[in-house]
Amino acid sequence: MSAESRKANNFIQNLIEESIASGQHQGKVVTRFPPEPNGYLHIGHAKSICLNFGIAETFDGDCTLRFDDTNPEKESQEYIDAITRDVSWLGCEWAGEVRYASDYFDAIHDFAVELIEKGLAYVCALTADEMAEYRGTLTEPGRNSPYRDRPVEENLRLFREMREGKHDGGSLVLRAKIDMASPNINLRDPILYRIRFASHHQTGDKWCIYPMYDFTHPISDAMEGVTHSLCTLEFEDHRPLYDWVIDNISAPCKPRQIEFARLNLNYTITSKRKLKRLVDEGFVESWDDPRMPTISGMRRRGYTPRSLRNFCDMIGVNKAGGIVDMGMLEHAIREDLNARAPRAMCVMRPLKVTLTNYPEGQSETLTLPVHPQDPDMGTREAPWTRTLYIDREDFAEEPPRKWKRLAPDQAVRLRGGYVMTCREIVRDDSGEIVELRCEYDPATLGVNPDGYKPNGVIHWVSAEESIEADVYLYDRLFNHEAPDSDKDVDFVTHINNENLVVKENVRVEKSLAEPRSDIPYQFEREGYFFLDGQRSRDGRPAFNRTVTLRDSWAKANK
Repeated sequence: MSAESRKANNFIQNLIEESIASGQHQGKVVTRFPPEPNGYLHIGHAKSICLNFGIAETFDGDCTLRFDDTNPEKESQEYIDAITRDVSWLGCEWAGEVRYASDYFDAIHDFAVELIEKGLAYVCALTADEMAEYRGTLTEPGRNSPYRDRPVEENLRLFREMREGKHDGGSLVLRAKIDMASPNINLRDPILYRIRFASHHQTGDKWCIYPMYDFTHPISDAMEGVTHSLCTLEFEDHRPLYDWVIDNISAPCKPRQIEFARLNLNYTITSKRKLKRLVDEGFVESWDDPRMPTISGMRRRGYTPRSLRNFCDMIGVNKAGGIVDMGMLEHAIREDLNARAPRAMCVMRPLKVTLTNYPEGQSETLTLPVHPQDPDMGTREAPWTRTLYIDREDFAEEPPRKWKRLAPDQAVRLRGGYVMTCREIVRDDSGEIVELRCEYDPATLGVNPDGYKPNGVIHWVSAEESIEADVYLYDRLFNHEAPDSDKDVDFVTHINNENLVVKENVRVEKSLAEPRSDIPYQFEREGYFFLDGQRSRDGRPAFNRTVTLRDSWAKANK
């Protein structure tokens, strides 16, 4: 993971530095990134990834990648593979092998038995509805379960029978014995184990009881020697339970849980359940659809690891929360690509141009820079021929004031090429303009014309030697700043119906016959575009628009 992702201090880094200076913490700093494999990672996870791996690297420590796989019915190998790929793509190297909470199921089971033997856990037969009734409310204390005072030996026997599959799913659970009157509902005898006759993607059919996340998580951290367990703020109320578990078992170490604010991005949802619904109900094509806020979708759209790491630096780490403007994310990718993206020309709405004074059958090769501000990136070749394509929007038969493109009897320079003047308009039977007949000035390659001034610069491609391509123009998936903020309104009603426009039969310059697949291009005057290998066909590339050229966020912040 590169240094730019951890250059800014944050309150967590300061806390660790203080604990090291005071002697409270000694030894290696160990963090972890612990996703649940029940969906693809999204932009919010990128913040957590950068934080956990960045903290470990800052203190010359370790960060592990562990799947908290306690709910096999909603998990799959597809999600595991996608998450592993995304973390690696972001530039993170985890310590050791990929780990799973299920690696510790035997130990977690033994710690549950330890709690039973200490009189700190019991088997409960209340139904889910009864348990909710007994739990109480935020203003009223709960009531003890009638099974709370079972003898230790009876609890051990029932838990063993649960393990052996002798009881139906949902009929019994193992609960911690803490405090049913606690103002923190998480401490009102939470469930530690439940019966689930479900095959597990890692352990097969070995288990029919599975530990709850709040029981598994602290134990897994302790088993891995995690020193700092970094969680988002929704786990703040769970920290007393985290500490209770560690304090009441023979844990090999005592991790410290620290909470930070999650990323909330406007015009976006990050609930995996809701993202899954978008996929399942066909609002998008897949988890890696370029409209999705998943890391896989953003990668396919053309976002770079560096841009996401820089974005996470820009938003910082704090406890205040707040809403981050989508424009800030778009600014991060523009900043990265402006410096590194190779340039190319793409004509979205081709309009034929014939250079009437250019010899038929003749062509020449023009040399253009790959990047106008970076000579080290080299040059590219652009064929110049009698017939060209320009963008239909770069011509106006009746131009408005201050028009800086082509018009009748007006001249423009073609990017990297000659100056030409429009002399004649050709229409079809319906009156639509289908061709412009122009004259080019052979004395203007690389120099200004003598006696007149071009009316701007436009892009172009050779008609004969350009390549047909398809372009996917993406806009925001939602047209509401907070699409899931109103519980009475289905968030899908806020889907932007114009979130995708497909342009077929666009023309791109010949240099894109074999386009790069590692970084987007800047299509001059159009935006940044990334090759979509899933949609491309032989000899016909497809490009996804990563982001437009205009940066409203940077302009507003000036």
